[in-house]
Amino acid sequence: MSDASDDTVDAVGKVTEALEFVERARGHLYSFHQLIGHGDLLLGEACDALREAGNDAVADRLQIDMVGRNVLEGRWTFQVVEEFDDAYWSRFRDHERRVRDELLGGARHLHEARMKEQRRTHGRKGHEAWP
Repeated sequence: MSDASDDTVDAVGKVTEALEFVERARGHLYSFHQLIGHGDLLLGEACDALREAGNDAVADRLQIDMVGRNVLEGRWTFQVVEEFDDAYWSRFRDHERRVRDELLGGARHLHEARMKEQRRTHGRKGHEAWP
């Protein structure tokens, strides 16, 4: 384990924890992307069904205004995801890695490793410090 101070390990742990929350948000963004895409495909199928049921005007209105519509001005969801990845997520990951490299010799989850060491039952199977 690193010889960094507990305060440094805790502070770096907070940076990593913040990144973990951003990772979760990114997952939700991908879910949003997939859900909107699937909803758009289903709406297209609904338009086809409306036409087959003789409701052409309603189907046309939905098709023209909603099917394939941008979710944000000028962007489909995949573009939102890509912009997030390029402008924020990748940059944050780089910063978190640099903080760990500079202050903890690159060690990951050192805060959690120290906590595990305090909480585990030494010598008991399933409580090993490392795999």
